[in-house]
Amino acid sequence: MEIKDLAQVNAEIQEKKERQNNIDFKMVTFSLSGKDYGVDIMNIKEIAKADKFTFVPNASGFVRGVYNLRGDIIPIIDLRLFFHLPVDRKNDMLENMLILHIDDRVYGTIVDKIDKVVGVNSQVIQPPHPIFGDINIKYISGVVEQQGALYIILDVVRIFSQNQGEDNDQGQNASYYETEAASVNISARAGAAYSDNDLAFIKDGLAALKRFYASGINERWIEKRLVEWSKIRSSSNIQLKNASEAEEFLAGFYSQYTGRFWTDDYAYALKALLPDLSSNIVQVWNPGCGKGYETFSLACILKLRYPDGQIKIWANDNDIMSIANAPNMVFDKADVPDYCQTFLTKGRNGYVFNNVIKDSIVFEYHDITNPNTLPKLDIIVARDLLSFLNIKSQDDLIREIDEKIKDRGLVVLGKNEVMPSSGWKNIGKDGISAFVQT
Repeated sequence: MEIKDLAQVNAEIQEKKERQNNIDFKMVTFSLSGKDYGVDIMNIKEIAKADKFTFVPNASGFVRGVYNLRGDIIPIIDLRLFFHLPVDRKNDMLENMLILHIDDRVYGTIVDKIDKVVGVNSQVIQPPHPIFGDINIKYISGVVEQQGALYIILDVVRIFSQNQGEDNDQGQNASYYETEAASVNISARAGAAYSDNDLAFIKDGLAALKRFYASGINERWIEKRLVEWSKIRSSSNIQLKNASEAEEFLAGFYSQYTGRFWTDDYAYALKALLPDLSSNIVQVWNPGCGKGYETFSLACILKLRYPDGQIKIWANDNDIMSIANAPNMVFDKADVPDYCQTFLTKGRNGYVFNNVIKDSIVFEYHDITNPNTLPKLDIIVARDLLSFLNIKSQDDLIREIDEKIKDRGLVVLGKNEVMPSSGWKNIGKDGISAFVQT
């Protein structure tokens, strides 16, 4: 046991007092679920109170929305929800917010109560230990005792980290803030009539209201459309408020003749793009075939292009009634375009397609988000389908197209959709978006 004399003890006490008096670190303190926390004052932009936040569709649960801070639109993160702490929230209650600036971004963080500014000597800050908090230790930069209170110092730079590969408490990638919080950061676009924030709201609104998902497949069209949209709407009325407005925004997106027979002009324009094939066996996939009108149009054009070919079209849709009724549809001859007329035959109740066309099509119920067992394909026609799949399903289907299409094969997408992966060339024209591998 070490025995210290009085002089040594006094010297250590004096040294400790001097260290404590040498303040070189200041923090703003606050409480979360009854415990005291602190944030480096250098990361604090200001303190605010608010009670109304603009909802962000499809955001994670700890994102309360966005807030207009004197013209700057900033994301609002509830730290209590982020750390899975209990929240005692009353309706219309003003929330206590710390406005943080991390690098060149600004965030609002909601806490239970904001206390005061506390100054300490950085040398007395101790390393974190799991017993000091109910939150993940990796978000704690240290702990310090001051005037009888124990403060847990949060590493807000780490919390809002944009480094790839770090998982937060939600089990998500820490770069969430790069994709989600950054997407609601309002930075002016040079030469554009809208902001990044407007674009983010439009994308979120389309996903929530119409299940239309922005990606490399359609982003060019969305941005072009938003320029037009912002010119006809006031700056405060750009956001999509309901399904009708979302549908109005998408009005120019869809391909011509969706869900009905293709016109002669469109059909022959597509026929001109069909490739020369080395085999008489023509394997075709038409996912999202709907009621079958477009599939019959496709079958007729394929037969005209490859008169001696053995054509097989796998026509898939997840509408079981449409798939069940498609093979047995009956038509008025006047409603069928000229290029299909030669393939019609008179039935009991009207005109039907002959066996050459009907036997070339296999109508099958299939959910496109599930794998299929199709062979290698010469042609894939998937108009306006990819944009209405979530991002993971889009990626999966693009990967499947890459794997299934033969060399020199043709992929036809919606008129405002593009192949997002490299190695594809758009050879389309006349409103047809068609791609071949390069």
